[in-house]
This record gives sequence, C-alpha cells and structure tokens, in this order.
Amino acid sequence: MIQDIAPHRLANEYRGDVQPVSGDFVLYVRGQELAVRRSEGEGEKIFSFPQVGEQGVETQGLTYLFALDERSCWLAQDAGLAEPPSGYEMAHNRTLRMEGYGPREMMYVAYTAVHLGGWYARNRYCGACGKPVEHHQSLRALKCPDCGNLVFPRLNPAVIVCVRDPERNKIVLTRYARGRYMPIDALVAGFVEIGETIEDCVRREVREELGIEVKNISYYKSQPWGVVGDILSGYWCDVDGDPTLHMDKGELGRAAWVGPDEIPGQPDDLSLTNEMMCLWRDTHRGR
Repeated sequence: MIQDIAPHRLANEYRGDVQPVSGDFVLYVRGQELAVRRSEGEGEKIFSFPQVGEQGVETQGLTYLFALDERSCWLAQDAGLAEPPSGYEMAHNRTLRMEGYGPREMMYVAYTAVHLGGWYARNRYCGACGKPVEHHQSLRALKCPDCGNLVFPRLNPAVIVCVRDPERNKIVLTRYARGRYMPIDALVAGFVEIGETIEDCVRREVREELGIEVKNISYYKSQPWGVVGDILSGYWCDVDGDPTLHMDKGELGRAAWVGPDEIPGQPDDLSLTNEMMCLWRDTHRGR
C-alpha cells in the first residue's frame, strides 16, 4: 500500500525547531495538484519536487510539514497561489498515479502534502471569532491570537468493505458512477457519520450502495489516504440473507458479484482496496 515505503520512513510529527536546509523538499500544493518535475528512463517514470537551494525556490514563509527520512518537507508560502519554479509543472496526484509515476515514497509524500496543504489553505481564519490564525509554536495546530481557539488537522474516518458470499465463493466489486474518481474496480466505501460506530458504518454503506444486509464483520487493516483527508479502515463481512444487489445508481456505475478469476486488480498496489480484493482473490482461487 502507499504507506509501505520501508526502509524509508515518513516522520509526520510536527517540529517547530528546524530550519530549511539545502536539498529539503518545498511542496507547492494547489488543491489536488503539486509542482513536480517528471522524467522517464530505463522503464521507470519518476517525479521529483522543488528543493531548497534551487533557483526560483523561495525559502521565506515556509511551513514545516513532515520529514522523509532525514529530509524535511515544507509547504511553500501561499502555495495555492504561487507559480511553480522554472522546470516544474502543476500535476494532479491522480494523473501521477494513473500514469504510473513513482517512486512510492514520493507518492506518499504527495498524498500527505495534499492533505496538510488543503487543511492549511482552508483554515486561515478562526471559526469561532473570524480573526486570522497563527501557527502554534510546538503543536501541529493553528491558534487564534484573539480568542485562543485551537484548530487541529482534520481526519475523516472512512471504511473499505469487502462483501463476501462464502457459499458461492464471490465478492462484490464496484465502480463509481461516471465522473466520480477513477474508472477502476473497487470495494464498497464510505465515510463514518457522527454518532455512528465503524461497524454500523459498514452495515449502512453496504445497505445504501448495494441494498443488502451483512454479518460477520471483521477488521483487516488501516491506511491513510491523504487526497481526501481519510483514515481508512478495511473490513471483511458476509452477505446476510438475499444476495440480490440493488445498486445505488447515484453513487455507483457498476456493482456485481464476481469470482476469483474475474478480479484483475487495480493498475497499482497503492490502495487498501486493491490489497483486500487481491488477497481474497489469491486465497480463494480453485475453491
């Protein structure tokens, strides 16, 4: 998955005691786009970010984000407005993924930077009194100097659900409705609502998207997914009762029960969705 970057490490704890040094990454984030330089060679597609010390890369007003190994990563001042340095272009994270650019640790940096960059861009003013906020000196937080309100980064809990039919040796694969996200096979997914347990979210999302009930809900694994500010939790479950699907056509463009030989997987191995569907496929072939 995207976070599996060993031996590299993304250290996401906030540090207010560091200064930019030559070679640090400077991330220009504009919505889902980042300033990158793309190159191809020897069968690899690689992208890189602007660095401290390069011509045209401004070091004033940078905001510390996190570190990749020993290299600090900074958010450019007014990154959503500033033009990228010469030699770099604004590229959508989805384009980089679909076109097969890497390496994986750089994609993880990109997704996490989009998450934090968007949070900073949307929280310039205090939601309690409307005054401009300031960076907290020691916490990953924004502080209102007038009323003292603290704003911490937002995480959106969400679920990925693999719905199984053990009797027929099948699972449900979906595709989002046209124009929503990428046209690739996926599993049921959705956001946890206020006042709802994660297990209840699993039941509700399956009921809303597929029109069926489920049982035997069990947790698998989690994943950060920064492009929508998610922390994803993956769950297995079994159909309970009638397996006839009644697809929500406003949400999905496709939903079908499929067997192991009908699961090609996604074009990359970055997502929790892909890992779960391929794990089920590989352990249920020949049954």
